[in-house]
Amino acid sequence: MTERHTTDHGPRTTDASADHGLRTTDASTKPAVVLLSGGLDSATALAVARAEGYATYAMSFRYGQRHAVELESARKVARALSPREHRIIDIDLGAIGGSALTADIDVPKGRSAQEMTSGIPLTYVPARNTIFLSFALAWAEVLGAGDIFIGVNALDYSGYPDCRPEYIAAFEQMANLATKAAVEGKTRIRIHTPLIAMTKAEIIGKGLSLGVDYSLTHSCYDPAPGQVACGRCDSCLLRLKGFAEAGVKDPVRYAVG
Repeated sequence: MTERHTTDHGPRTTDASADHGLRTTDASTKPAVVLLSGGLDSATALAVARAEGYATYAMSFRYGQRHAVELESARKVARALSPREHRIIDIDLGAIGGSALTADIDVPKGRSAQEMTSGIPLTYVPARNTIFLSFALAWAEVLGAGDIFIGVNALDYSGYPDCRPEYIAAFEQMANLATKAAVEGKTRIRIHTPLIAMTKAEIIGKGLSLGVDYSLTHSCYDPAPGQVACGRCDSCLLRLKGFAEAGVKDPVRYAVG
């Protein structure tokens, strides 16, 4: 099942379910697909794409993650930042397992900054960004879009291999070899990573300058009852560190901290 939410902002486009070719849009507005998890980084990436003048199309995934709160946050962020369309795609990475986010594996808690960067953590989901970017690439080709935004970060992060600049460069090269539009010279695919070299504090500052409401976002890997952020997983610790360094109070609730 795919959830599809549209807005009334900007030029209309043909529904993909009724059009097996490339979509057409106003020549004055370039479409871009933005991966939207519901977290701090992806919300900021959507705001950046919007500020740069792209007609944004947001894509989220119900991929077998243990907690649905991030998708609720993705819907809230989409309502606030008004992409032309927001799709939630069902894929079952839980059937593969191998991650504390999709299987019955304890989420690491209370790790130091050194521990977070000493290896690839149990919260890594096998090939997740490759899978997500592949779906985004397919939708971009249908939209006639050459631009994909993803909120990966290679500074304040947990050491995931699919957040590194060399990975993004390799995927972009593959995308231009693998798609009909690129091979025929109609479109060159670009993977935009506006946050990749920013600290969490810098990301938060950028988002606030663009009007991002971070109370709508959710970053926790293992929320407490009532969907309250745990305050102890890697993602919570990095988020809290970012807000502290930015000199801004994090608007979400935490079970501890």
